[in-house]
Amino acid sequence: MSKIMVAYWSGTGNTETMAECIAEGIRAAGTEVETVSMEDFDASILKDEAVFALGCPAMGDEELEDSAAEPFVNEVESFSSGKKIALFGSYDWGEGDWMRTWEQRMKDAGATIVGDEGLICNNEPDDEAKENCRKLGEQLAAL
Repeated sequence: MSKIMVAYWSGTGNTETMAECIAEGIRAAGTEVETVSMEDFDASILKDEAVFALGCPAMGDEELEDSAAEPFVNEVESFSSGKKIALFGSYDWGEGDWMRTWEQRMKDAGATIVGDEGLICNNEPDDEAKENCRKLGEQLAAL
């Protein structure tokens, strides 16, 4: 694998911080990584990637952000069968339902969720959350 893509949408910077920590873990494992905002990246580029990460915080009533992330994820769903995808994001309220729904969507589309579940943290990632992100990056690099 030449490079792992980490695509995310972040409103407050919390999910962006998670993406950066995941990238650190990938680099530490000796694999090249590219971290990109979903707003500035064409989802179709991921079609040829076997392994990648997607991040989005909980929005509204525990949903994906609807102007950039939701269309991006919809497109990825159309070609995610057989892919290994890490999901991550932050939240401020609720119980993480948005992530469980997102996980199920990707599984229903035929993807394997790296670590069997998405990685979430409440608000700004603390040291433990950052370390969990780095570990997820290492898992991605080992695939």
